[in-house]
Amino acid sequence: MVWTPTVVIFVAAPIVGIIEWNALDWFDWLRFGVGVPLIVGGNIIVWRGVFGIGMDATSGARGQLKTDGLYRYTRNPQYLADMGILTGWAVLSASPSAWIIAASGVAALALAPFAEEPWLEEIYGDPYRRYCKSAPRFLGVPGYLTENGGESR
Repeated sequence: MVWTPTVVIFVAAPIVGIIEWNALDWFDWLRFGVGVPLIVGGNIIVWRGVFGIGMDATSGARGQLKTDGLYRYTRNPQYLADMGILTGWAVLSASPSAWIIAASGVAALALAPFAEEPWLEEIYGDPYRRYCKSAPRFLGVPGYLTENGGESR
């Protein structure tokens, strides 16, 4: 469900970004100093996540519940990294249309876990529910939420 819009957004943003390259007339130090690190860092995290859980599980196939590594800090490291890549491309290209596409992509990626979580809870049951209490949906300090009585969702 997430793959098709993700592919469309990740193809469209660079195309319009190139067409409207620096239409916002931003400084190169800003575009390259912020955009490139977000793109590179995002890719490192995405691919680390893919190799951590495997391509099949990344694509939605049932695999082993991953709760360590990057998944200790967030239940969705790949979505967060994809958000960083899109934001980085919008900054680098300084294209108004790329910003609109990137913002749409970030919103879609932020909503994706809400669609996935009921399926994950059904597949993994109690281990997944315990994991949700120890790792935040997006960002946070591991264990902080459960130690302080809060809900990580």
